Amino acid sequence: MKIALIGASGFVGSAVLQEALNRGHRVTGIVRHPEKLLPQPTLTAVAADAYDAEALSGQLAEHDAVIHAFNPGWGTADIRQRFVQGTQAIYAAVKQAAVKRLLVVGGAGSLYVAPGLQLLDTADFPADYKEGAEGARQALQLIQSETALDWSFISPPAHLHPGKRTGQFRLGGDQLLMSGEAPAGIAVTDLAVAIIDELENPQHIRQRFTVAY
Repeated sequence: MKIALIGASGFVGSAVLQEALNRGHRVTGIVRHPEKLLPQPTLTAVAADAYDAEALSGQLAEHDAVIHAFNPGWGTADIRQRFVQGTQAIYAAVKQAAVKRLLVVGGAGSLYVAPGLQLLDTADFPADYKEGAEGARQALQLIQSETALDWSFISPPAHLHPGKRTGQFRLGGDQLLMSGEAPAGIAVTDLAVAIIDELENPQHIRQRFTVAY
């Protein structure tokens, strides 16, 4: 496939980029600083502004799929607003570019821990991550009303960390996956496996899903 990957130099995006290239896909890495991407034969690095839907649509055109791994940065003061603005622009750009397939990388905060209760709304959710998690939750709410795109939304588990690729994990839906009584986790390399698996063999069209060990 020819994949446009928005946020290809980030923590998740860089793992997704390598997984896609290793499987033989051609990737356009769309980033603020293309010099951060090491040259590779099937990689095209493109500088772009995720908040400019009109310009971004031209860079997304003629791709088979778009992966939205954009994050304004955890140190950004207005991260919630910036996350939502960027996401709205990306959704608009994908539609303008006439690309049907979109996979959005979200957060764990919107996963349910009990009926009607999402992880973000629990007393123990870390305060430092609340604003960014709320932005990711709004990104999910925005895409859930979208009918023109063949979208999927992946929420990582509560713990996402560096680690070796195993290719072994569980799939889930809207519920936070657990390991015994504790929230489960996954290495970012295996999250990337799940993302490219979903593009190659769609199982969650217009659905949110999650993964964990």
